[in-house]
Amino acid sequence: MKALKADLHIHSNFSDGQLSIKEIVDLYGKNGFDTIAITDHLSEDQNIIGKVTKSLNLSLTQEKFNSYVKEVRKEKERAREQYDMNVLFGYEITKNSFYHNRSCHFLILGLEKYISPNRDVEDILQEARREGAITIAAHPFDTGDFEFQTFYLWSRREQLKDLFDAWEVSCRKKISRDVLSSGLPLIASSDFHRPPHLNSWVTKLFCENTFDDIKKCLAQQNLDFHYHQI
Repeated sequence: MKALKADLHIHSNFSDGQLSIKEIVDLYGKNGFDTIAITDHLSEDQNIIGKVTKSLNLSLTQEKFNSYVKEVRKEKERAREQYDMNVLFGYEITKNSFYHNRSCHFLILGLEKYISPNRDVEDILQEARREGAITIAAHPFDTGDFEFQTFYLWSRREQLKDLFDAWEVSCRKKISRDVLSSGLPLIASSDFHRPPHLNSWVTKLFCENTFDDIKKCLAQQNLDFHYHQI
C-alpha cells in the first residue's frame, strides 16, 4: 500500500492565506502530495478580535461559505485529474482571545455545512462528529510565533479528547514534545499560509486515498511523520 503524503491544514485567500485555492492545488500537486485539506478560518464574531478579523476579510462568513464550497469542489475535481491528488473540504473554527487559555482553533474536515463558530466548543464538535466529519485539534501548544496561542483545548484535553480524531503535534517546523508524548492520536500539519510554509512537518498515511479510509487511519494511528523540504 502506498504511503499518502498528506497536509490537512492549509489556508487560502478565502481567509488569511496568501494563495488562491487553485494556486495551492498546483503548488502541492507539483510537490508530490497525495492528499491535502483546505481549511480556511471561520471566526467567531462575538468579541472585538473576531469583529476585526471579519471586517478585514481574514475569515470565512456565512455569506461567502457557499462560494468557498463551490471553489473547493471545482479544484478537487481538477486536482484528481491533473495530479491524482485528493482535496478534502474543511474549515478551521477560530476562537481568539487576548488570553491564551481562552483561545482555541480546531479543524472540521469533510462537512460542507456551515456551523456557526459562535456556538460552544463542545456543541460544535458534537455536531461535527454526528455528521461524520474528521475533527482535529489545531496547534494546541506554544508555536513560538507572534500570534494567538491556543491553549484552551490542551488544558481541557481529558474532557475533550473523545471529540477529536487527532491532535496536531506540529506547526510547520516545530514539534511539540508534550503533545508527542501525550498518548493522544496525532497528526503533523503545516498550517500553511504562504509558500515558505511548505517546508514543514507533514504526515504519511498508510491507507487508501478516500475520506473514510483516512478517518480510519487516524483512529488506528497507522501513520508516520515526514519533514517536507522544498
